[in-house]
Amino acid sequence: MSMLKFALRNVAADDGTHVMGTNTIGVITDNKSRNGKEEIVAIKMALEDFYQYSNQNFGLDLQIRNSHGDPLQAALAARDLIDTKHVEAIIGPQTWEETTLVADICSQNMTPVLSLADATPNWSTLKWPFLVQASPNHFKQMKAVAAIVHSFGWYDVNIVYDDRDSSSTRMLSHLYRALSKACVQISNLLPIPLISSSLSQELEKLREGHCKVFVVNLSLSLAINLFETAKKLNMMEKGYVWIITDPFTSLVHSLKASTISSMQGIIGVKSYFPEIGVQYEDFYLRFRRKFSSENPQEFNNEPGIFAARAYDAAWTLALAMTQTDNKGGQILLDNILLNNFTGLSGKIQFTDQKLDPSNTFQITNVIGKGYKEVGFWSDGLGFSNNIGQNATTFNSSMKELGQVLWPGRPWGNPRGWTPPTSDKPLRIGVPVLATLKQFINVIQDQTENTSTFQGFTIDLFRSTMELLPYHLPYKFYPFNDTYDNLVKQVYLKNFDAVIDVTIISYRYQYAEFTQPYTDPGVVMVVPLKSKLAHRTWLFMKPYTKTMWALILAMIIYNGFILWMLERRHNPEIRGSMLNQTGSMAWLALTPLIKLDGDRLHSNLSKMAMVVWLFVVLIITQTYTANLASMLTAERLEPTIDDIDQLRNSNIKVGYGTGSFLKNYVQKVLQFHPANMRHFGALEEYAEALRRKEIGAAFLEVPAAKIFLAKYCKEFIQAGPLYKIGGFGFAFPRGSPFLPSVNKALLDLFETGRVRELENKMLASEQCEDTELDGEAGSLSPNSFWVLFILTTGTSTIALLVYVFRRSYANHEERTIWRLPMMIIEQCGHAKRRISRKVSDVTESPMTSPTTHATPTQV
Repeated sequence: MSMLKFALRNVAADDGTHVMGTNTIGVITDNKSRNGKEEIVAIKMALEDFYQYSNQNFGLDLQIRNSHGDPLQAALAARDLIDTKHVEAIIGPQTWEETTLVADICSQNMTPVLSLADATPNWSTLKWPFLVQASPNHFKQMKAVAAIVHSFGWYDVNIVYDDRDSSSTRMLSHLYRALSKACVQISNLLPIPLISSSLSQELEKLREGHCKVFVVNLSLSLAINLFETAKKLNMMEKGYVWIITDPFTSLVHSLKASTISSMQGIIGVKSYFPEIGVQYEDFYLRFRRKFSSENPQEFNNEPGIFAARAYDAAWTLALAMTQTDNKGGQILLDNILLNNFTGLSGKIQFTDQKLDPSNTFQITNVIGKGYKEVGFWSDGLGFSNNIGQNATTFNSSMKELGQVLWPGRPWGNPRGWTPPTSDKPLRIGVPVLATLKQFINVIQDQTENTSTFQGFTIDLFRSTMELLPYHLPYKFYPFNDTYDNLVKQVYLKNFDAVIDVTIISYRYQYAEFTQPYTDPGVVMVVPLKSKLAHRTWLFMKPYTKTMWALILAMIIYNGFILWMLERRHNPEIRGSMLNQTGSMAWLALTPLIKLDGDRLHSNLSKMAMVVWLFVVLIITQTYTANLASMLTAERLEPTIDDIDQLRNSNIKVGYGTGSFLKNYVQKVLQFHPANMRHFGALEEYAEALRRKEIGAAFLEVPAAKIFLAKYCKEFIQAGPLYKIGGFGFAFPRGSPFLPSVNKALLDLFETGRVRELENKMLASEQCEDTELDGEAGSLSPNSFWVLFILTTGTSTIALLVYVFRRSYANHEERTIWRLPMMIIEQCGHAKRRISRKVSDVTESPMTSPTTHATPTQV
């Protein structure tokens, strides 16, 4: 930064006179506040230093006004400075409420105002074009707070804030977003200020709660009152965590030892500025002397971030005034915004009339009579022990920075919450309107005003609590309203947990859930109808298609064998091809109708027939028995196969009363509201299905299991399973108990305890389900393959023996009859020769024409 020499002719007090021919600067601050006192001293020092290092030949009149922390007083002071003192610019005030009124007056008079408030909204410079934010936005410190909370695994926090200060309210919104990203829940909000007695009562309520982590965003006076009250209530002891933010953290150094004693173990997050270098060391020494002389009643005279920012703001304004001959107005504003140098508080460079926001914050720990530096947090980098060029390692967890002294000086880090005691157990909400009495059954005794809780979910919750690594007292409370309102009670802190609720996405805005302890999903239940009604081909059902094909093949094969064996002995099976084919079929089918073999002549055919008769006897008797079983046993199937059939035929469907199923059936499954009916108890579904008021009912899987166990002979599940969340336990968002409860549920599943409880629940409703599918009762060749091999083998052996014997007989016959055939053949030759000779004699002249000799005579 190039230094300009500037002549400061007069520094006026509150009632100082205006010096003619000089530039006039106004300051509005709360003279009684610690940061106001630091700002006044720092501004005076800045102008003195500017005078020392500059050679400008014009004076500067400094007009200081006390706002008393009141926005109206600040506005009146601004009007006085502009109208009476004709100031070219104003530095201050400290709060956003004061800034809004001052900025409005200054913009109307084209007077730049350098605000030292914590932060201004983005729209502020559009509304007030002469407003310049001379202090950086430090909303990012809320990210540092969330990172600290997340580092130690704390799931929820209590927040204490000043509801009078709008900047504190905006800070709260940033904190909420930062905590949400870190998966941390806000347990309670405590607005301050409150009267002393009221503050004690509110803190007492927070002390009774389970959450022991507090984030405090208050002004100095309010914070001191808070911690003194908390000390009296023993809330600064072991187990508690207190995290403070700016502006309070940056003023801890100014507190007295007696005040510090009530704040031991507090973690602080404050804006960082480099307290190093020759310039700062010189400023530090001179500030302490000047501050002590002007404020002798103050306990500590060290400068803080407020002094550094006021010093830089005054220097910024002085530089801008040296660069223009015009006093005030738009030119002065433009010169202010052109400044670019490194001041005591850091980089001074404006973007959209605002200083760039702070990205680095210091983590402190209150110990003894002061505080110690724990480390630093940088946006986008994390925690580190050093800053700037010395920072070599960054960590996502604050635990890496070293040991922290917590309230009560405990060993190790606080858990952040305390388990409930027997005097104040967890309040567990139980739905009275539960339609599944097997899951939840609340028996209320109005005379004694007591309730008895029974059912699967109650047993499961008790078993889960027994497996927790710590004792967790609890008590059941009945809730007589809808499930949605039941879950909201967790959000409203009326219950510490609720049980037996369906896990649905929109309910996550009110609570967090354990893993489901039931099968998740929705199914369609429809009436049953007989599978055997109007079956034309019922007689084919006792055997499978393969079995029938094999029987036909065996009939053809055995018929062919018998025909081969009997055709030489039985003239009835001879004749045309058609006659022989019919005879072959008759031989094969005869055993199926009449168990005898009287018409057989061959011993081989009788042997094959005996085995075939044995196989046929077994096949026919088995067929008769299986067909009789099918006719006497009830065979059932769904009346409706799929959901499309329901929609296309406009059949009415049922769903549960007071549940999310109404929206699911209407919007997801796309049923028209006119075709939807709601019911309560499972018996109502059964009656409606019997009377055909509805064609199907949509039930969650747990309800469907109980319904089908009770009515398994009347109704059946049809269609696919529609995936949704199952039943679970609901806890407040960020509940410290949730991880332990989830692990305990897993242990119950792995040990089989959940299955035991479910079987116990369904035992009283269990009945035999008669549903059979397709060919489940049909017999296949697997049951008869030995018989088929026996008959096939016997028939094949008989055929082979027959072929062998025929071949052998033909060979012997040819041998025996060969000689007679030769004789006959020779006789034939002789006969033909004699005939030729007789013919020759009869034709000669010596033969009488009237005499003829016959061949026989010859």
